[in-house]
Amino acid sequence: MATPIKRIEKDFLIKVLYDEDLPVIYLKDRSEFILKLEEPAKTEMIFRSDHPINGLSIKSKLDLKFNYRGIVISFTSDVTHIKDGLITCNIPALLYKDLDRSSSRVSTPSDMKIQLTFLGDRYDLSFPRVMEYNPDDAAALSQSVDPHHLSGFIEQMSEWVKNYASSYKLFIFKDTKPQTMEERIVAETGKTLFLISTQADFPIVDPYPHKRIITGEMFKFYLESIGVDPAKLDNACKNYIESRFDNGIYSEAWVPVLFQEYVIGYIHIWVNEKGKPPIDYTIIDSLYEFAKILAYSLKTSGYFEKGKLQNEAFSGKVIDISASGLLFTYPHSDRSPALLPDSELTIKIITPQRSVTTAAKIVRRFKDPSTCYFGCSFIDIEPEDIRFLFEYIYGKPYTDTDATFLMGHV
Repeated sequence: MATPIKRIEKDFLIKVLYDEDLPVIYLKDRSEFILKLEEPAKTEMIFRSDHPINGLSIKSKLDLKFNYRGIVISFTSDVTHIKDGLITCNIPALLYKDLDRSSSRVSTPSDMKIQLTFLGDRYDLSFPRVMEYNPDDAAALSQSVDPHHLSGFIEQMSEWVKNYASSYKLFIFKDTKPQTMEERIVAETGKTLFLISTQADFPIVDPYPHKRIITGEMFKFYLESIGVDPAKLDNACKNYIESRFDNGIYSEAWVPVLFQEYVIGYIHIWVNEKGKPPIDYTIIDSLYEFAKILAYSLKTSGYFEKGKLQNEAFSGKVIDISASGLLFTYPHSDRSPALLPDSELTIKIITPQRSVTTAAKIVRRFKDPSTCYFGCSFIDIEPEDIRFLFEYIYGKPYTDTDATFLMGHV
């Protein structure tokens, strides 16, 4: 992932741009421009380009790169003044290294068109929605379970739970909205509410790379959002856990049942027998697998069929593109909530020479009051398509030397 550079190192790198006469690369309209600082950068950066940059104006945003001792550094700067071939820009707020995209993005060529469609089925459902997308993962289903036989699967899950917990409850938000505090926090976060022991505290950290657990800080944030006095959050957490213990619960977990971006229900398990081992993370892992199987079984049985959307191509406005991904915008609409990180799209890139069709995954999403922005990474793009896009976008042959510089690896 791209790492912001700390202030002292940032100031040093901006200084060496002038001291060591380092070239700064700007890519626009399939042309490469070499910029160099005319004087030391103090309150602004004054560049001279090796050849004129057509269409540049005040407030233009420049995405720039330079190579310092094998490390590719990137930053964005706004043009504040243009005169006599000199381009004045502001000092960037941040510099980045360890880039998480594999090649430099440039403004989209004017003769390029792009069409997007969702990869796989998408749905508009009345269940609680979270801002994360959970891909259908049939490959992860247990080979010993037939997800097409729902009643048999639930019976098997019930037998499994008896080995690790006193009891369990499976609940689907079919005709009712989340009612209890536990239901609401699980539905709003799409994560597991987990008390390893009601004589301890909430988990301090979430051990999963793709976060699954409601930590103590998240629980406090939820309490504050429903009106609990910030000065009383610690006591509120303590009182909640004590109330579970007073109700005879020694360990418990509420695990969400997720389908795409929807929380369709939850599995609640608990221990209320003295001497029985507490629920642990291996049990949470297994419950997530059960939840996947349950969601997949409901899908294959047609449970969500009425909410299936017609998968039509749509056009987003592409801001920039590279040989490995692109950034596009799409206005706020009924479709935009479904464009979530980890969603997969089919992207058709149309140029006068040829078209390229590839799958892509949304890796980041941000928005302003009127528009959503989506950064996508191409998936399994063919080598000949990479070469074509590289040469088409950057306007030069795909050579090992160019690839080494443009790659964001350090």
